[in-house]
Amino acid sequence: MAARKRTERLIVTRIDADGAHRAPDDLIVEEPMSIELDGTLVTTTMRRPGNDYELAAGFCTTEGLLDGAPVQHVRYCANGSAAATEYNVVTVSTGGVAPVPRPRLGPTSSSCGWCGNDQLDELVGRLSPLPPSEPIGLDVLAAVPLRVLDDQSLYRRTGAVHAAAAFDADGEIVLAREDVGRHNAVDKVVGALLLDGRLPAQGLGLFVSGRASVEMVYKAWAGGFSTVVAVSAPTSLAVHAARRAGMVLAGFVRGDRLNVYAPERLARSLG
Repeated sequence: MAARKRTERLIVTRIDADGAHRAPDDLIVEEPMSIELDGTLVTTTMRRPGNDYELAAGFCTTEGLLDGAPVQHVRYCANGSAAATEYNVVTVSTGGVAPVPRPRLGPTSSSCGWCGNDQLDELVGRLSPLPPSEPIGLDVLAAVPLRVLDDQSLYRRTGAVHAAAAFDADGEIVLAREDVGRHNAVDKVVGALLLDGRLPAQGLGLFVSGRASVEMVYKAWAGGFSTVVAVSAPTSLAVHAARRAGMVLAGFVRGDRLNVYAPERLARSLG
């Protein structure tokens, strides 16, 4: 398959101290993608084309749709021509082992239907607290956002995408993904680890650009990450979720400064 176009160059009008002038500008491409599990449509999301198999597999993982079933294969449009659907339908197959999924009505968004503590209680019933792991030092966490910048080529070109990345205890970036949606970028990271046989991601941290919503924490929890680092603030529900997961959650991670929101009390080993 030919490489998908990630950006589109258009002529725009720029206004600066010298006045108005026409100039080319690179814009991120955004297209809908439908995700199927064993032939059942489960969601449609707006995404940046690329790493589509990872996105589909990661979504099925972080939303609990696999229920432990192994992924047999991932492909475009299992019931027809991939070209006919413009490579915008991806099917994840478990051979019917996974439970029949309940489709979402409408496209996914940053909130994705979260309604508060009642739903958090329901999710806690599906996920166990994370096993103890060696904590990652605060100095390492503080340096992660700067390290991820090297993998944010689309952001440098367009300024219109979010990033997610997995990193190890030394702060080395294991892999990074970019997408127009933060949740998609996280799902691509989780999906890449799943397809490589590297889940659960115990001992690894997850970086997210922007704020840390409860959905980001839940997706990290489902992937087995012990730590979440965000460049902006978390929501209160995200903090409650991280504490119940036994996860380290750091926000406003910028330069040598950060806030630790979970655990409730900072262990000396983190300092």
